[in-house]
Amino acid sequence: MSATVFLVSTLFNLYLMVVILRLWLQVVQADFYNPLSQFVVKATHPIVGPLRRVIPSIGRFDTATFVLALVVACAKIFTLAMMLGGAINPLTLVIVAFFDVIKETLSLMFWVLLLRAILSWVSQGQSPIDYVLHQLTEPFLAPIRKIIPPIGGLDLSVLVAIIVLQFLQLLIQDTFGVF
Repeated sequence: MSATVFLVSTLFNLYLMVVILRLWLQVVQADFYNPLSQFVVKATHPIVGPLRRVIPSIGRFDTATFVLALVVACAKIFTLAMMLGGAINPLTLVIVAFFDVIKETLSLMFWVLLLRAILSWVSQGQSPIDYVLHQLTEPFLAPIRKIIPPIGGLDLSVLVAIIVLQFLQLLIQDTFGVF
C-alpha cells in the first residue's frame, strides 16, 4: 500500500509543481516562447483555459491557475485519504490543500534554485532553460546579492536563498503542524 501511496502522491505533486510553475512564470513575466514555458503552458492549458473564462485574473495574478493548484492539492489529499481509509472534512481539506500548495511552492523554488546552480557550472548561460531559470529566480536572488555581494567570483545568493527556503518550510511545519 505504501508504494501505491507514494506513486499517487508523487504524480499529484509533479502536476501541482507544473501548475505552480505556470503561475510563477506569469508573475515574473518570463519568456513565453521559451521551450520550458511552452511545455508548462501546454501541460496546463486544457484545464486553465476553460477556468479563465469563469474565474477572472486579479491584476497580474492568474486566479484561475491558483484555483487549479488548490483543486489539484484537494484531489491529492482526498485521494490519499480515501486510499488510507479516512474521511476528511471539506473545510479541513481546503486548509490542508492550501498549505500543501505552499509546501510544493517552496519545494519547487528549492529545485529551481538547485537546477540553476548546477546549470551555471555546466551551460554558462547558453541554454534556453537557463534563461528561464534566471528569470524565475532573479527577483529574489537580486536583493540577497545587494546584502551579500559575490565573494571572489563566488555567488552565495543561491545558498542563502536555499537556507531561507528550508527555514520557512520548518517554520510552517512547526507553526501549523502540516507537511
